[in-house]
Amino acid sequence: MAMRGRAPTRQIEQELWALGHEMIVGIDEVGRGAWAGPLAVGAAIVPRDRRVNGIRDSKLLTERDRERLFERIAEWCVAWGVGTASEIECDALGMAAAQRLATQRALDGLGVVPHAAVSDGTWDFITPLVPVVEMRVKADRHCLSVAAASILAKVVRDREMRQSAEHYPAWSFDTNKGYPCPLHKAALQAYGPSAIHRRTWVFMDHYMPWTGVKRSPRFDDPPTLF
Repeated sequence: MAMRGRAPTRQIEQELWALGHEMIVGIDEVGRGAWAGPLAVGAAIVPRDRRVNGIRDSKLLTERDRERLFERIAEWCVAWGVGTASEIECDALGMAAAQRLATQRALDGLGVVPHAAVSDGTWDFITPLVPVVEMRVKADRHCLSVAAASILAKVVRDREMRQSAEHYPAWSFDTNKGYPCPLHKAALQAYGPSAIHRRTWVFMDHYMPWTGVKRSPRFDDPPTLF
């Protein structure tokens, strides 16, 4: 397995441990930019004194490497969970609310109550689900628990998309995992959306071959007369 990038560390976790927060959970999401399938959020609490070699941000690893690491990470973690919001929930709630819902489900799967959380980026979708939240840019590359969560979430979602590909072969979900690519766009133009496409997404305005197939309004959008 080729190592790509510097290995993530426990530096952020150590800062929080030093402040008295015992259970630190790393949180990362997968599937936000996809056109089909669920949104997935991974949550991982890692041990203080042991590590699994090869952990990186999931985007730096091949699918084969992520699959090889998955069971090792799952056994190594103090606790972990992956929560999802379906494409129907993403359409009905909007992405922000769907991300919070998936996060709550991931935290529910831990079996323990975390005292603090670390996640990637600047938008806090975790408060008030965890008392203390640290948002750090590129935490998925630099923070060990967030990198572990990214792999867990990515593998769980990818497996679901490969299963969906068996039922919807025309859209090549086994390779694109619901993200836009030339084959995916061509399939939309040829066949329209599958049952697991997010029908409120803007791509519905541009890739539908029939005028009768329209972008769906969000369930909470106000009704219009036209």
